[in-house]
Amino acid sequence: MTPPKTYQLLIELPRPLYLAVGALGHIQLPAGRYIYTGSARRNFEARIARHTSWAENHQRPRHWHIDYLLAAPGTTVAGIRRYTEDECDIQQRTPGTVLIPGFGATDCRAGCGSHLKYLGK
Repeated sequence: MTPPKTYQLLIELPRPLYLAVGALGHIQLPAGRYIYTGSARRNFEARIARHTSWAENHQRPRHWHIDYLLAAPGTTVAGIRRYTEDECDIQQRTPGTVLIPGFGATDCRAGCGSHLKYLGK
């Protein structure tokens, strides 16, 4: 059986959010549901655990765009999906609206535009 290499985080924002996200600068996100697609070739479950543990440790260093969002007060991870397919294939098949171009996609060569999509309220 092929191990998973791609994950999606189902994220909920109870209220609008305005925050600084590394090189992206300041972004504004409306309240609602989001889906973030990421991957890990090594330490897959550790990566997911890192993403879901921001509530316990807001002070640790932020490495990825998603870290800034997950560390914001009120942000919750409502679900996790795991896939064996490539990250960009999954992202491109996922419905939703790109609100922040480049979010989580600085190394994307498949033209996804963003690996964070807004699903609505």
